[in-house]
Amino acid sequence: MSAADAQTKQWYLSAMKADQMWQVSTGKGVKVAVVDTGVNPNTPSLKGQVLVDEVPEAVGYKATEDYLGHGTSMAELIAGTGAGGGLKGLAPGAKVVPYRIALRGLDSAAEMKKAPLAAEVLRVVADSDVKIINMSFGIDVDDPVMEAAVKYAQAKGKLMIAGTGNDAEKKNFIGYPAAYPYVVGVAASDESGKVGKFSEYGNYVDLAAPGLDVPTWCDETFRSYCVGVGTSMATAITSGSAALIWSAHPDWTANQVLASLIETAGRDWAKDDPSTYLGYGLIRPRKVLENSKFNPGAADTDPLAKENARGVTGADTNNSPSPSASTSSQPPKNASGGQTSAAGSSSGSSDDNTTMWVALGAAAAVLVIGGGAFAVVRSRRGA
Repeated sequence: MSAADAQTKQWYLSAMKADQMWQVSTGKGVKVAVVDTGVNPNTPSLKGQVLVDEVPEAVGYKATEDYLGHGTSMAELIAGTGAGGGLKGLAPGAKVVPYRIALRGLDSAAEMKKAPLAAEVLRVVADSDVKIINMSFGIDVDDPVMEAAVKYAQAKGKLMIAGTGNDAEKKNFIGYPAAYPYVVGVAASDESGKVGKFSEYGNYVDLAAPGLDVPTWCDETFRSYCVGVGTSMATAITSGSAALIWSAHPDWTANQVLASLIETAGRDWAKDDPSTYLGYGLIRPRKVLENSKFNPGAADTDPLAKENARGVTGADTNNSPSPSASTSSQPPKNASGGQTSAAGSSSGSSDDNTTMWVALGAAAAVLVIGGGAFAVVRSRRGA
């Protein structure tokens, strides 16, 4: 797919009324860390958008050499300018700080060893002036080192956003870091607001965002775009939404930005009874931006306090719909018109089911890249 054609596939921009939001905010003044496969700062859409000089040397190994195309895609979805027909980011006024960690596609063992650990990167970002940390990856192992890094970043006032994962049709494992306290777990939805059949579910799903039929780079050659599915895309679009809000309200805290997204999310169920599949609902940042007097609540109140206190009760909690919920709260039988093919295939589609290897102490673990008013309903989470 050519670059010019890719923009026509960004259906969610019109659904979310991006043109209206950009009249209020473009994300200017907000920095987003993209912790991923690296970010290529030389694509037409990212020229001038990537703050290469702000990556500390200690964790900056080849941060601008994207070996998979994934990190660059996430950066464009967040802050792309759309120049040269490239992807238009939801927050084109924001800036990206790139970080490279080891994912599948990095075949060299030597390169694997040189890549910084995700937890190490998180601590470094926490000490910077970055406001939002985009983590479009996941693991089914609860790593205390990573959890400690998450808590450190939260104490430093960062808003952390991660994909819940793409294996719901297989084992639907509990995905970290999305399941850690203080991390916003994002599920993927289609244009009608239905959760993707692949999108992992559980009581750690906090919000949902567009993640089906979204264009990204096909591969690391950056020659063409493919249309794919994944909670990675949903995560990036949520990060862009947060950047728009934080730019419009620079004095708000991470808690307040998140609280505003939760309060305005599209749902037809009680806010205090979130969905297993869609969390508090579909993000609608326009609802925040169109109200200059929006009240985000107390600066020091964690909007996910209930979930953080209870902890993860399992990915496969009570998933039976409540009597008032309609069937669209459950994974559709065919969420995206069929299973997509691998990135860069001749079909012009891509999936988001790549794998990352990260050292956890002395062992290695496999991680998976996760990763308008939408009509959404729910399935009860269970206690």
